[in-house]
Amino acid sequence: MEDIREPIEREVGSWEGVTVHPHRFGGVEFRVGKRELGHLHETWADLPFTSRIREMLVETGRAEPHKFGVRGWVSRDFDDEVIELFRLSYERALVAQNVRESRDQLGEAGGADVPAGDDHSDPVA
Repeated sequence: MEDIREPIEREVGSWEGVTVHPHRFGGVEFRVGKRELGHLHETWADLPFTSRIREMLVETGRAEPHKFGVRGWVSRDFDDEVIELFRLSYERALVAQNVRESRDQLGEAGGADVPAGDDHSDPVA
C-alpha cells in the first residue's frame, strides 16, 4: 500500500522551481528558493499564510489552526485539499519572487515582500 504522503510529495515536488528537503522535525518540506511552502508530517501538513488568508481558510473549513498553536501557520489532515493549499502557497511564493525580481531589475530598494505568514518560524513539535 502506498504511503499517503507519497502522492502529495510527488505532485508538489514536480512543480517548477520547487525543491524538496528533509524537515527538521521529520517528514519533508517544500521550498521555492529560500521560502518554505509548507511541510508534511505523518498524517497532516503545516503551511504558512498571512493572518487574513489563515482566517479565511479556517472559516471556510479548508484548514484548521496549527495543531500546536504556532502563529502564522495552518494545519490540514491529508486529503485532496492539501495539494490545493500547497498550490495556494506556491502561487503566493511565485508572486513574491516576481515582485523581488522586478524590484531588482528596476534598482528599487527591497521593501516589503509578500509574506509567507505572520511569523515564519517553524513549529516546535
